[in-house]
Amino acid sequence: QVQLVESGGGLVQPGGSLRLSCVASGFSFSSYAMSWYRQAPGKERELVAAVSSDGTRTYADSMKGRFTISRDNVKGTVYLQMNSLKPEDTAVYYCNVRRLREDYWGQGTQVTVSS
Repeated sequence: QVQLVESGGGLVQPGGSLRLSCVASGFSFSSYAMSWYRQAPGKERELVAAVSSDGTRTYADSMKGRFTISRDNVKGTVYLQMNSLKPEDTAVYYCNVRRLREDYWGQGTQVTVSS
């Protein structure tokens, strides 16, 4: 079955960096687009970034220039490099794949940006 396991979250000061990882299994990883979403307390889940099977990357406007999504098809892993973090980036970050019209999610990893 599809499994997505995120890691790399934590507490970081404003202006700092974190790299999130999501290890995927149970499907043909290289054939699918992968995405990162986030959900802050009291807010809806929102798309952060996505990378297609051919490596094309898209970002939410507020993340452009600060976040970089990448994938390693050999390792079956998608990454999210986050730089210049702001307190408003505080959220639970989720890995996502849409396969056969069904969305799959990891358990999420907490990112807290605070001094």
